Amino acid sequence: MRLLISDANILIDMEAGALMNTLFQLPMQFGIPDLLYYEEIEPGSPGLEDMGLLIMEVSGGFVAYAQQLPSQHNHLLPAKNGPKPSHNDYLALALAKQEACTLLTGDTNLRLVADKEQVNVMGTLGLLRAMIENQLLTVDDAFKALGRMKTGKRRLPWPETEKMLNALL
Repeated sequence: MRLLISDANILIDMEAGALMNTLFQLPMQFGIPDLLYYEEIEPGSPGLEDMGLLIMEVSGGFVAYAQQLPSQHNHLLPAKNGPKPSHNDYLALALAKQEACTLLTGDTNLRLVADKEQVNVMGTLGLLRAMIENQLLTVDDAFKALGRMKTGKRRLPWPETEKMLNALL
């Protein structure tokens, strides 16, 4: 089964869209760095490990890798893309590299760094498409979930997302 490593914002998007149960029905495994989970996710959404989220350790060498990423990349990231990736974001990228798998993120700057570090990336849009393709969600249900994400003030590429969903009708 394909493993994907998530940062915090993807799980927050799924929760805002009321898609958490659907997410864990996909034929994929989802992992997250232990530190990121315990600091950012568990306080507001405890029990995701019971749903299937893998709480994973980033090995020492990859922790060191994550620590050097800001000095290599942060000065090159455009401010218009929002905040620079946090230490926990870089841990998610390092774990994806450690496990040689895809990183789940909607963070534009983290996507740029992942691309430079040759790590594949998927976001909320890709997950919605996978849910529809796996017949876990209808396109209408996906639009409803997007509405909930908008109401929850989530940051997605709205025109691109709506265009993709309309193409699936």
